[in-house]
Amino acid sequence: MLPFDDVAADLASVGGKGASLAKLARAGLPVPGGFHITTGAYRAFVAPFRDEIDPGDPEGVAALFARHEIPAAVAGEIERAYAELGADVPVAVRSSATAEDLPQMSFAGQQDTYLGIRGDALLEAVKSCWASLWNPRAIAYRDHNHVPHDDVALAVVVQRLVDADASGIMFTADPVTGDRGTTVINASWGLGEAIVGGQVTPDTITVSGGAVTTATTADKTVMTVRTPTGTEERPVPDELRRAPVLTPGKAAELTALGARVQELYGVPMDVEWAMRNGAFAILQARPITGLQPPVEEWNDSRKGDYLWTAGNFGEAIPDVMTPITWSFVRMFIHEAMSGSATPGLDMVGNIGGRFYMNLTPMYSLIKTLRLKSLSGPLEDVFGKIPPGLDVPRVKLLRWEFFRQGVPAAIRVRLRVRRHLKGMRAFLATARGRCEELRAAVAACGSASELADLYERQIQPYAVTSWRMLEAGGRQGGTALLLTRSKLRKMMGDLDAEAMLTGVNAAGDLASMGLVVGLSRLARGEIGREEFARTYGHRGPHEFEVSIPRPGEDPGWIDAQLAGLRDLRTGTEALLARQEQAKEAAWARFAARHPGKVAGMRERVRRWGEVVRDRESTRSEAVRAFWALRAFVVRAGELTGYGDDLFYLYLEELPALLRGDRAALERVPVRRATYERYAALPPYPALIIGHFDPVRWAAAPDRRADLYDARGHTIPVSDTVTGFPGAPGVVEGIARVLAGPEEGDRLKPGEILVTTLTNVGWTPMFPRAAAVVTDLGAPLSHASIVARELGIPAVVGTGNATMRLHDGDRIRVDGAHGTVELLNGTVELLT
Repeated sequence: MLPFDDVAADLASVGGKGASLAKLARAGLPVPGGFHITTGAYRAFVAPFRDEIDPGDPEGVAALFARHEIPAAVAGEIERAYAELGADVPVAVRSSATAEDLPQMSFAGQQDTYLGIRGDALLEAVKSCWASLWNPRAIAYRDHNHVPHDDVALAVVVQRLVDADASGIMFTADPVTGDRGTTVINASWGLGEAIVGGQVTPDTITVSGGAVTTATTADKTVMTVRTPTGTEERPVPDELRRAPVLTPGKAAELTALGARVQELYGVPMDVEWAMRNGAFAILQARPITGLQPPVEEWNDSRKGDYLWTAGNFGEAIPDVMTPITWSFVRMFIHEAMSGSATPGLDMVGNIGGRFYMNLTPMYSLIKTLRLKSLSGPLEDVFGKIPPGLDVPRVKLLRWEFFRQGVPAAIRVRLRVRRHLKGMRAFLATARGRCEELRAAVAACGSASELADLYERQIQPYAVTSWRMLEAGGRQGGTALLLTRSKLRKMMGDLDAEAMLTGVNAAGDLASMGLVVGLSRLARGEIGREEFARTYGHRGPHEFEVSIPRPGEDPGWIDAQLAGLRDLRTGTEALLARQEQAKEAAWARFAARHPGKVAGMRERVRRWGEVVRDRESTRSEAVRAFWALRAFVVRAGELTGYGDDLFYLYLEELPALLRGDRAALERVPVRRATYERYAALPPYPALIIGHFDPVRWAAAPDRRADLYDARGHTIPVSDTVTGFPGAPGVVEGIARVLAGPEEGDRLKPGEILVTTLTNVGWTPMFPRAAAVVTDLGAPLSHASIVARELGIPAVVGTGNATMRLHDGDRIRVDGAHGTVELLNGTVELLT
C-alpha cells in the first residue's frame, strides 16, 4: 500500500490513474483522500497462476481470478489502509493500469470501477478490478494500440466516495476544435457514472476569458446516487430536470481549478469532478487524447466586409502558403504593385493561408469617380463578378482621393519610367545573376555569413526583379486592356483572338517557356541541365518556397516528357496551325477595314511587345523565388532545423541565423496551422465578409464559386459560361483534375476541366482538346498560352467543377465562352 500523495506513487507502481491522483494531491488540489494498492500486490496475487492467463479466453480468465483468494498478507494491508480512512467509509475502487491515462492512450473505461464499496466488500471489489485487466474490451484496446499483454499490470485506487450533489467532466481545451482558450464543462446531477455511461445528456457550458460564453441546459432524466449497498440510477426530481447544474460563478470557479490542473501537467486535461455542498473535488485527470494541435488563425477576411478574389495572382499562387512564403509574397506585392495601395485598406490578404486580393477599393473607386467603363477591363484581369452580386464598397471622398492619389500616381509613373530604362539590361543578366546567388548560397559555411549574403545581395536582387515586373506590366498603360476590346468590336471574337496571337513567334514568350522547352528537350535539342537552368524555375507551385522547383525535380520532368509521347499534334504543329489562322484573320480585317490595317498592325505589335515584356519580367520575378528558396533551405542545413524554417516569418529568419532561437517556439503551432488549412479543399473564388475555411469545408452545401457572409444568395448558374479564353469549338470527354499532380489522367484529345491553371499546367495543354476553368480571365497566363496554341478555352466560369464531372461528354465553344453538357457521363477512360 502507498498513501495517496506518496512521492513513490509513480506510473510503474500505481498505474496511470493512481500516479495522476498522487500528483494532484501533492499539488494541493482538492482530491478526496484514499490510498493506492500497488502493482506489486497484483503481481503477488497472480503469481501462482500467471502462466494460465490466456488473453484469448476472457471468460476463462475471469473464472481463474474468481477461484483464487488474495494472499493473506496483501489482504491484511488493504484492510488496515481502509480502516485508517474511517469506520465503514464508502469508497470508490478504481482500476489503474500501467498503460493508462497517457498522452497518447487514455484506456478510459477499459478496466472496471466500483462505487459505494464498504467493509468486507472491498477485497472482492479489488479482485474484480484486477480481473478487469483481462476483460474483452481491455484486451482489444491493447491489441489495437500494440501494447504487449505481458507488459501491463494493474494497481487499484481506493478513494473516499464523494456523495456528490452534481458531477461531470471538464475539458480544459475544446476537444472538438482544439481551442486552447476555451474550457468545456459537462455537468449533471448526482454521481458522474450517469454521464460516463451515457445514460444522461448533461448540461454543456463553455468558458472563455474567465466568463461563460455559451450554456446549454439539458433535460436530465437520470442521476446516479449513493445507497447503503452501493449506487443506483434514479429519476431526477422534476424541479431539477431542466434546471442548470452550475451557475456562471460556479462554472468560472471550476474552470479556474481546471487551469491549475492544466498548469500542473503542461497539457490540456480531461478532468472528472464532483460538487458537494458547493465545494468541488477533483476525482481524476488525464491528458486529452486525440486533441487537435493548437493552431493560429490566418484570416484577413476578418478585417471587414470586403470582396476578395482568388483571380489573377491567386491563380499564380494556388497553394496554402507557409509563413516564410507569405512573407516573401507580401514583399513581392509591395514592390510589384506599389501603386495599388489605398490608404487604410489592405489590397492583399491571407485567408486560411491562401492569397486573395481585395477588390472593394477598386470598385469603390470606379463608383466614386464614375468610371464605369473600367469595370470591363477590371474583369479582364481579375475575372467576372456574378450577375446580381452586390459588391460591398467603402466610402472614398473624391477630394481625398485626388489629394493623396494623384501624387502617388505621379510617383509610380516616375518609378516605372526609371526602371524601364534598365529593364532590357536586367532581363539580359537576370538568369545568370540567379545562378550566381544560388551558388553563393550553397558555398556559405556559416549561418551568420548566410544572413549577411541575404541582406547584401539576395534581397536586393529579388526587390529589383519585382520592380522590373511592375515596370513591364505598367508600360502599356490601358493599351493592354483596350486593344483586345477594340478588335473584338471590329472583327468579332474569333478573328480578334486569332489576330492577337503570334506573340511567341520569335520563341520569347515566357509563358510558353515550359511547353516549348519540354518539346526541345524531348527532341534532344537541349539537355536536362540546360532545361533546368532556363525553364526550371517555372511550375505549378512556383511561389511556394517549401516546394522544389521543376529544375530540382527530375521526376517532374520525366512525368511531363511522358505526357508528350502520344500527342496527335505536337507543340510546333499547333503553333503553325494558329499562325495560319492569324494570317487568314488579318486578310479578313484588310478586306473589311482597308484603311486601318497599318494602324492596327502597329497597335497589335505594341500589344505583343507589352505582353512579352510583362511575361518576361514575371518569369524573372518568379526566378527570384528560386534564389529565396535556396536561401531558406541552406539556412535549415546550417542551423540544423531543416524544414522548420519554412514556418518562420522573414523578420525572424535573419535573427535565427545570428543566434536568436526564440521564434522556433512557434514552429509547431504554425506547422499545425499550415497542415490544417492545407487539408481543406480550395476556397471559393470570391469571398465577401468573414469566412471560416474550416466551417465552410464541413458544410455539405458549400460552393466553390462564391461565399457571401451577408447571407445574400445568388443561385449557382445551371449553365457553364465564362470568358472566351481562346476561340474554337470542340466536343470531347471532360477530365476533371483537382491539381496538376493528376496530370497523367488527362489523355490526348480530352478536355481539361479544373479550378484554375497557371504556367505550371501549360505542359498539359498540347494534350488537351480544350481547357475549361473556374478561375481565370482573358489576360491570365493560361488564356494567353491557349490562344497561342489555338486550343479552345473557356475561363473564369466559376462553376465548371461544380457542374461537370469526370467522363461527361461536353462541347466547348471558346469564342462564346460556353460549355454544353451533351449526353451525360460516359465510361471513364483509364
